[in-house]
Amino acid sequence: MAITDKIYVKNHQQIASQLETSFPKGAFKGATMDMLFQAENLAKLDDATQDRVLDFATDFMDCSCEANPHCGHPEEKFVSYLLELRAQGLGPDAIVDVMGDDYMLYAYPGDVLSFLDGAVRTLEAVETLADVDGRDGAASEARRKREELL
Repeated sequence: MAITDKIYVKNHQQIASQLETSFPKGAFKGATMDMLFQAENLAKLDDATQDRVLDFATDFMDCSCEANPHCGHPEEKFVSYLLELRAQGLGPDAIVDVMGDDYMLYAYPGDVLSFLDGAVRTLEAVETLADVDGRDGAASEARRKREELL
């Protein structure tokens, strides 16, 4: 299961009440994105929630794909965001706090830790395969990125 399947809307019940409807808790569920990013629904949200939803849309949903927001790019950008937070030295608990402050999202720190561990293991595999294949530049890049996550 992808980490984006384990990212949830913070204050879900409060937001559903403001919108006078229900929607899934998962931030990257199609119905959630459709519900939160329609102009008429956005106008129903309080100012603080509206700001966070707009920040999320600006940072992760800004692409020109015909299938936007269901094109996969928001998920890819969010994964990069998580990796950048880790590269800045934040641990799983701090990452959860930051994404809550930035976008009113939450995840379980254990899920974030598992994701980060998987990223490190993947980069180790890429590094090893690149070494075996004689691709020194790719091996060095994978090693550098892996070390950022440790």
